[in-house]
Amino acid sequence: MSDKRSIVILIADDDAEDRMLVKDALEESRLKNSIQFVENGEELMDYLHRRGKFSDEQKYPTPGLILLDLNMPKKDGREALREIKADERLRLIPVVVLTTSKAEEDILRTYDLGVSSFITKPVTFSSLVDVMKTLSKYWFEIVELPKI
Repeated sequence: MSDKRSIVILIADDDAEDRMLVKDALEESRLKNSIQFVENGEELMDYLHRRGKFSDEQKYPTPGLILLDLNMPKKDGREALREIKADERLRLIPVVVLTTSKAEEDILRTYDLGVSSFITKPVTFSSLVDVMKTLSKYWFEIVELPKI
């Protein structure tokens, strides 16, 4: 059994406050995994392809899980998701959409593109902590993830 704590979580979200809240909620849920952040879809793809400032594999290891916001500048989450799932090397990485969108079209389209889960961001911090606890329990205690 692999060490589940060594799995890196990559969070793609352009909202600094949301990034901080998700990080705090993950810490509050006692998750010990390493967390990396990118601020838009272009940075996400640069990270995954180790381009530019993300070229150091030690500093920016391949994530075992991506938390993806849909509405980001430069390249939105939908475009990034399409690219990830079209890439033979990246498509095994589970992607969980974590967004403010509740649009049925977004839900259908992201599942169609191969997203693992779609979660609407809770409004309160305590609800976000509950979601992160459940998410981390599911992805890091229950599910067997592929070695990437």
